Amino acid sequence: MPLAALLLALLAIPAAAHQYKAGSIELRHPWTRATPPGAAVAVVYVEIVNNGDKADRLVSISSPLAEAGGIHETKMDGDVMQMRRVEGGLEIPPGATVALKPGGIHGMLTKLKQSFVLDSTVKASFVFEKAGTIEVELVVEKIGAASSEER
Repeated sequence: MPLAALLLALLAIPAAAHQYKAGSIELRHPWTRATPPGAAVAVVYVEIVNNGDKADRLVSISSPLAEAGGIHETKMDGDVMQMRRVEGGLEIPPGATVALKPGGIHGMLTKLKQSFVLDSTVKASFVFEKAGTIEVELVVEKIGAASSEER
């Protein structure tokens, strides 16, 4: 059993600077926005690449700094922007890249235990049906940032 745990740990180590990999799934540039003091929610963004020949499914996102997490989608309904939970997880087709980004599908962390501070990192976990759990560090960008490279 200890050997299996070691192998799983090695599979989940960062593939490169700010990239993480487990099985056929690669996470690129996971990030979040800074939150004002007392904020109850934070968003999570990342590019998910499925390098395999079978679909996988992102089933949850969590962080030790939040009591709950989930996957949400923002859509326009006429003139009203609505956000709803993505039930059953998010399919990542084989050979595809799926972006969790502002204005679309994104992760949501709720009941924050502390504020997210600009230029720090926040630990988070992405759980996939096949690839398993990928532990990451979310880079905290400025409030209102549209991308992980905006300063």
